[in-house]
Amino acid sequence: MRTLVVTGEPLTVDDVVDVARLRAQVELGSGVAARMEPSRGVVADAVGRHDVVYGVTTGFGALADTSVSGEDLVRMQHALLRSHAAGIGEPLADDVVRAMLLLRARTLAAGLSGVRVDLPWRLLELLRLGLLPVVPSQGSVGASGDLAQLAALALPLIGEGRLRRAGAPDPLGRPAARLLAEHGLEPLRLAPKEGLSLLNGTEPMQVLLALAVHDAEVLTRVADVACAMSVEGLLGTDRPYDERVQVIRPHPGQLASAANLRRLLAGSPLMASHRESRHAVQDSYALRCAPQVHGAVRDVLAHCRGVIERELGSVVDNPVVVADGEVMTTGNFHGQPLAFAADMLAIAMAEIASISERRAYRMLDPATSRGLPPFLAPDAGTNSGFMLAQYTAAAVVSENKVLCHPASVDTIPTSGNQEDHVSMGWHAVRKATDVLVNVRTVVAVELLCAAQALDLRASTAVPGPATSAVRDEIRQEVPMMDVDREVTPQIASVARRLDQMAAAAERVVGKLT
Repeated sequence: MRTLVVTGEPLTVDDVVDVARLRAQVELGSGVAARMEPSRGVVADAVGRHDVVYGVTTGFGALADTSVSGEDLVRMQHALLRSHAAGIGEPLADDVVRAMLLLRARTLAAGLSGVRVDLPWRLLELLRLGLLPVVPSQGSVGASGDLAQLAALALPLIGEGRLRRAGAPDPLGRPAARLLAEHGLEPLRLAPKEGLSLLNGTEPMQVLLALAVHDAEVLTRVADVACAMSVEGLLGTDRPYDERVQVIRPHPGQLASAANLRRLLAGSPLMASHRESRHAVQDSYALRCAPQVHGAVRDVLAHCRGVIERELGSVVDNPVVVADGEVMTTGNFHGQPLAFAADMLAIAMAEIASISERRAYRMLDPATSRGLPPFLAPDAGTNSGFMLAQYTAAAVVSENKVLCHPASVDTIPTSGNQEDHVSMGWHAVRKATDVLVNVRTVVAVELLCAAQALDLRASTAVPGPATSAVRDEIRQEVPMMDVDREVTPQIASVARRLDQMAAAAERVVGKLT
């Protein structure tokens, strides 16, 4: 396990994924306190002079014109966390909360928020101890950041809200004060601006988008693997993937997908067994146009990766202390860039599922499968084979069409119309996450069907080295279905191990792009 040092400098998608999924531990850099001190001094001086500074000596949102002074400055920061902790819904998963702690600490450590080093230190201490705030999944409009989620993340710092031990069966956790006391941690007493700085930001959206980008990139590689197996199983041709054809339409993603397919199908005895056959002048679009579809998805994901990587190096607090020491109000917390990216990702990945389901269907229908038994059942009629697996794939493909309605075209005014245009970015990233779950299911169904088809073709010829390796990986947990058995566990097994399917192919052909 590597150690990630938080210094306030930009993070990467891989950093987020590694911390979220327990592949990296985190510590605060030794120079962070010095980096944060100048902006903290600016805020303290502004309070001492009774300057009018939004969120420091004034109320929030529509209450920005209300002055606050004296001991109320501290009470206001604590009250802010309590009042904004208004989220509802199922708690966010452990991996999401771990990454939220990381990203909020990184933003504060950048040294533009005017807060003490105690805040990022405590956030990372919770992460180190495996004490995760219970954060509800609903209640953000993605404008002044994800306020409800960040309030729930921050409340345990002052001994309120709820914490749960990572991996614990109780999703609602226990009162934060009790768990802090068990670890010898005193609740923090917030200084002016610190409550506000714990709330303003896009980190929850960042987390879900970063995880989605990473997972979607893996899925596009697995989709190429599944397609190659389906091409073999359907006695298709690899001629449309020829580099001479691909270079005359040189979209980067298309070129990458076609190159993957050429490598995955190289040396296939099954392909060679019918190469000179006249059984098919052209394959269907789901086979022939796979690089164009998978490739277009890759190009969208490249854009999404650029958006999230810029965001992971941004400061999204409000107000901030800029380089010359002026305290300035900003709109950097607005989630529109993330909302657009998440909607685009969901739409693109839904097409991976859509074309994957069509390939699976062709293997099940004797009118299109080129000699395979109906529904891939050796004793069709007595057995139904993978008939209902396709129903499931079709169901979630259609569900994705509903989920792909863009959230980013919506807005609704909040905070007394002060916040009169919002991004709905939180809705967009949550929907994108749901779409990816469905895509995993559909690709798993295609892999199951393709593995069955390759086994049924065994009397003709064996598949290529790469696709054979993937078929063997599937067969480690899912035997060939000679007679009907429950299909749900088969789908779940493959869906859970999609990373291993890609890895099996890559052990033969090298890293897929």
